[in-house]
Amino acid sequence: MKLLVIGPSWVGDMVMSHSLYITLKQQHPSAEIHVMAPAWCCALLERMPEVNKAIVMPLGHGDFKLAARFRLGRQLAVEGYDWAIVQPNSMKSALIPLFAGIKKRTGWKGESRYGLLNDLRSNKTDFPLMVERYVALAHPRADMQNNHCIPTLPWPTLQVDAANQQSALSELSLDTESPIVSLCPGAEFGPSKRWPEQHYAEVAQHQIEQGKQVWIFGSAKDIPVAEAIKHHLPRNLQGKCHTLAGKTSLHQAIDLMALSSVVISNDSGLMHIAAALQRPLVGIYGSTSPKYTPPLAEKVAIVHTDIECRPCFKRECPLGHLKCLKELPAEKVLAAIQQLTDPAHIAASHR
Repeated sequence: MKLLVIGPSWVGDMVMSHSLYITLKQQHPSAEIHVMAPAWCCALLERMPEVNKAIVMPLGHGDFKLAARFRLGRQLAVEGYDWAIVQPNSMKSALIPLFAGIKKRTGWKGESRYGLLNDLRSNKTDFPLMVERYVALAHPRADMQNNHCIPTLPWPTLQVDAANQQSALSELSLDTESPIVSLCPGAEFGPSKRWPEQHYAEVAQHQIEQGKQVWIFGSAKDIPVAEAIKHHLPRNLQGKCHTLAGKTSLHQAIDLMALSSVVISNDSGLMHIAAALQRPLVGIYGSTSPKYTPPLAEKVAIVHTDIECRPCFKRECPLGHLKCLKELPAEKVLAAIQQLTDPAHIAASHR
């Protein structure tokens, strides 16, 4: 069997989609799985052994371009795919499998997709987690309509490239002599997911004073917040804080984050990468909720405020105060770090 999966466009969603690929491989061990996704997601696909081939989606996230999609579909027709699974909900995402002549086309009921998909699923609300909705597409429609639950839900697990890891350490003049606390203070979604840099700096200062070093991850867009965190630190501690935002490829970020003793992250793609690396993780939630896209790992602590207006799922605070993040103190995150990493706390939690 040969499958084409139209994958999601966001880093966090792509990490969670690994659960689908694992399930497909469990059900069809000899299947060949190809995944089409934006170029920035291909580094993730290359760390998923179940994926045989990553195909770069040449069209932008918002581009419709019917003629270009038709040409792309016809180019893929020569692959002879038996089955297509479409993870996004848009109409345009379902066009390429149709144009490729793939006989079985599976996906959730979405934006005008009747006829485009012939294995259309309509009971999405039976599966509250995004990862459950992904995995449900691997199972027969009748089973998912009758059982309303996923038999097994494998967690995403990204492979680490040890040689690339050592190369990145050398290139960025990093060492592992003291425990590494990784901070991920960015969020592509918007300001309503970003815990203030002053709070991150409090956490960083405390951890450095405890004999640890801090690495700050992110894209080029996160350079200002990474630098702000570092500059909030006392000058004598700044040498133990390394701003890696905008300096690493996604491959390098994966391999370096795998060295972390703990990761503190907003609800972002990097949070899901940390979870897939099975690193102890403190996930900070503002306008969003872990009830839909939780980090899937064993050692996870979720922190948030309990004000009435959250979760609102807005990119910017509709009330203009951003209290859900501003009123989340650093002490709460530090307590979560201790809970995850202190041997005494871990032992007590298992009694």
